Amino acid sequence: MLIMPKLLRTVLSIVLGLVAGSIVNMGLILISGKVIPPPIGADVTTMDGLKASLYLFEPKHFLFPFLAHAIGTLAGASIAVLIAPDKSRVVGYVIGGLFLFGGIANVFLLLGPVWFNTLDILLAYLPAAWLGQVIAPYACAVAE
Repeated sequence: MLIMPKLLRTVLSIVLGLVAGSIVNMGLILISGKVIPPPIGADVTTMDGLKASLYLFEPKHFLFPFLAHAIGTLAGASIAVLIAPDKSRVVGYVIGGLFLFGGIANVFLLLGPVWFNTLDILLAYLPAAWLGQVIAPYACAVAE
């Protein structure tokens, strides 16, 4: 009987980590245009508009998408580890893997610059998940 509550709590930690990480990700994406305005003539309101105007983007326009992916993953992994039974770090890597899967899908959907796609896939997801699961116990200790 103890296995089911532990399993449910693990699944719940992953779901809540995904939701929290997605909220952080979208929050950063939504404010990005206010901090670094999109190029003149770029339509970033739709996926088709974004895809059609990516050639107008300079490296500075990719800063917030990278930060959104990395910080969203970090937040999701941290929260998942904090909620997971025994503060299991495995759920942090599950979050990182799921966000990485989304990032890879995004690469194929948007066809952004190779340098950004490479940087994003290699540094935004699994390293952020690792950092999130490492710092989660410290966040818990500070809260107590």
